[in-house]
Amino acid sequence: MTRGRAARRARAPRSSRPPVASARTRIAIFGGTFDPPHFGHLALAEWARVELGLDAVWFVPTGVPPHKRARESSASRHRLAMTRLAARGNPAFRVSPLECSRRGPSYTIDTVRALARAHPGAELHLLMGADTYATFAGWREPEAIVRAATLVVAARPGAAPEARGARPRAGARRVAGARVTWLANPGLDVSSSALRARAFSGRSLRYLVPDAVARYSERHRLYAAKRARTPAQGSRS
Repeated sequence: MTRGRAARRARAPRSSRPPVASARTRIAIFGGTFDPPHFGHLALAEWARVELGLDAVWFVPTGVPPHKRARESSASRHRLAMTRLAARGNPAFRVSPLECSRRGPSYTIDTVRALARAHPGAELHLLMGADTYATFAGWREPEAIVRAATLVVAARPGAAPEARGARPRAGARRVAGARVTWLANPGLDVSSSALRARAFSGRSLRYLVPDAVARYSERHRLYAAKRARTPAQGSRS
């Protein structure tokens, strides 16, 4: 055997099995009505993506929110379309129509299970605000949710640093086994309800929502001011 052939054989791998992946895919699930989606949503999703090293953030617009009457929200098709427009341009952002296509109220546990099946082996995180976390123990099957996903909680605007360890509402039971990660995110004091009120009063949403979202909502008159019709004024003589 020549010296060169012996050296090549010595460097040859002992096994032909494919290498094992060093890390699992990390995915955050970000649910909400997104009526409308705004820059606060986008900034929070991007902050979580960077801070947690996520591979993807899935925006999941709620179909029929279990805590709201249907008439209180824009039609799910509009909220889904606006969320898709808002998420455009960030390759890590995805939008799922899962809850919008589901009949009846949308429950997070069903969504978590569906995404776990669609992404076997992925490390799931559930992104929410501190105010939402305060109600988490009252959700459907919270114990099953925390077994499947880590809770990622964003600080509320204006909250003191010590408030980041906020506990669930008084009287709410604790959820055993919950893994909670608190984000060190900056507070952006903007909410969908405040934006709807602003639009209803005829004021602009520019620089508060992506331009494509503003154009869509205006084109479909989702938040048009509901002013009572008044009789036409008489012509001047």
